[in-house]
Amino acid sequence: MRKLSARILIIVASTLLSGCQAFTDQEPVALRGTGDLGLVIERASGSVLVIDHSEYQILGRVEGLGDLSHASVVYSRDARYGYVFGRDGGLTQVDLLTQTIANRVVQSGNSIGGAISQDGRYVAVSNYEPGGVNIFDSKTLEPVLTIPADFVSASGENAQSKTVGLVDAPGNQFVFSLFDAGEIWTVDMIPSPPEVTRFPAGKQPYDALITPDGRYYIAGLFGEDGLSMMDLWQQDKTVQRILPDYGKGEQRLPVYKMPHLEGWAIADGHAFVPAVGRHEVLVARLDDWHMVQRIPVHGQPVFVMASPDNRQIWVSFAHPDNDVVQVIDSQTREVIRNLEPGKSVLHMEFTPRGEEVWVSSRDSNRITVYSTRTLEAVATLPAQKPSGIFFSSRAHALGL
Repeated sequence: MRKLSARILIIVASTLLSGCQAFTDQEPVALRGTGDLGLVIERASGSVLVIDHSEYQILGRVEGLGDLSHASVVYSRDARYGYVFGRDGGLTQVDLLTQTIANRVVQSGNSIGGAISQDGRYVAVSNYEPGGVNIFDSKTLEPVLTIPADFVSASGENAQSKTVGLVDAPGNQFVFSLFDAGEIWTVDMIPSPPEVTRFPAGKQPYDALITPDGRYYIAGLFGEDGLSMMDLWQQDKTVQRILPDYGKGEQRLPVYKMPHLEGWAIADGHAFVPAVGRHEVLVARLDDWHMVQRIPVHGQPVFVMASPDNRQIWVSFAHPDNDVVQVIDSQTREVIRNLEPGKSVLHMEFTPRGEEVWVSSRDSNRITVYSTRTLEAVATLPAQKPSGIFFSSRAHALGL
């Protein structure tokens, strides 16, 4: 009996020890978490870097992701897989632990971002060509639902619209805008089949965001002043116009690059908004969306981002002023520092608790890491024409 018990213990111990090492294709994978990992888009080479933002390390490069000239990333619930949306219609599932492509499909001719559902089961992709939204199973990338963005044009013909501003929303919903149709659509993934509902939005919505609490979906309008806001908490989800002084119709300068609405800052009860065609950041109250201030800045802002503690607003700019990043104090609403990370700053990403921010400089082929306390650079990393920086903490946030 003693020999049998000892043998059982050896088997159990061996089983437990073998569980301490993960395997993929019979290759050992180091045992580690993914909470401090992320992906950096290398737009010119169709590759991504897998990085560790705790150690300032590049863990690997994954190639073969196609056209990444306008790419974004969302993450699986366990933060192991990043889903990369390429401009060529490619949807690529990247394994952060093995630094390999786990799965890839080319689902359209031209796509413009995507989202993952609240429960993590579905990945949705927004398309320019042929238009519409395609939804996939997040584990297999098998198609689940195709939503053509059908509408009737001004000439009375049936047409397909470009779709933009696709986000995930509470209640396992997706929300997106139709640029050509001037509409906002919601997709409820809980019923079978999913339910699609249409709402009027305004002329040519070009991008959108969802507020961090998941309540408001806000679409920018290229064809007229103001923005369209949908209150997702309301039963009828009515759309109203806000910030009537914001928009293309008021521009005083050529618009070199439209601002990214996903980069809006929500801090201290206010929204900090990039002004289209102006060297300004606009400040509006969240309770009634009334404009209260215009902050003069270095150039035409593209990203206006709040640090996780909401104490700072970091601003990047369009060409030709895109070699500078400015930091605004959210309480005084004054610029407190001008930074020069490198040539052609394209993106910024805060670490999850906000002690640092990573900044990509495309034409300097590097990433610069800044301390948000001292506003000094603490590290630099080489990268090939870097653009978007996406940390795995996005797996646990709405609309990212």
